[in-house]
Amino acid sequence: MTGKDILKITLNLVIIYLVGGLILAFVYANASPKVFKNNEEAEKKALKELVPDADTNEKHDWTIHDKHAKYFIMKKGSDTIGYVIQSFGKGYSSYINTFIATDKDFVVQKINILGHGETPGLGDEIETDWFRDQFKNKGVDHLKVIKGETKEDIQAISGATISSRAVAEDAVKNGVAFLIKTVKEGGNADVKHEQH
Repeated sequence: MTGKDILKITLNLVIIYLVGGLILAFVYANASPKVFKNNEEAEKKALKELVPDADTNEKHDWTIHDKHAKYFIMKKGSDTIGYVIQSFGKGYSSYINTFIATDKDFVVQKINILGHGETPGLGDEIETDWFRDQFKNKGVDHLKVIKGETKEDIQAISGATISSRAVAEDAVKNGVAFLIKTVKEGGNADVKHEQH
């Protein structure tokens, strides 16, 4: 193989990489706005499902586990009727992305698991109704996981205590505690907010 052949192969590879890069940039530029719009629609749907009586919300930003998250002051007319906070809990094999709805007294009403990578058949049971329903009417003091039956606190999923704790004691408890500190006690931890 001569130097000319090596130069020819190198030029061909550079051209292939440049064309491939341009194609990827074009696809990303066209898909990115659609992904953003779909995420916004999913967020609106989740908020409506969590607090159906709200007609507007104030959106704020916060950070947990170095992850960007949001919280919403949910309103009906000019009255605050509750809060929704996005929070993350460090699970067995992933961060568990969670939406938590509270009433205006910061008592949990409902949670939704938005995303996770927990073990199928074990940790992914955090998505089941029986687990999520345990959070209804729990204040911040009762967001602890108990191995065994409990009505007062949160019962662990058998074989998935780490995932159970990631939701209850990390994502939900820290999210509710943040709301209490920021909204109720007047701490200022939000970066920005938008009226919707």
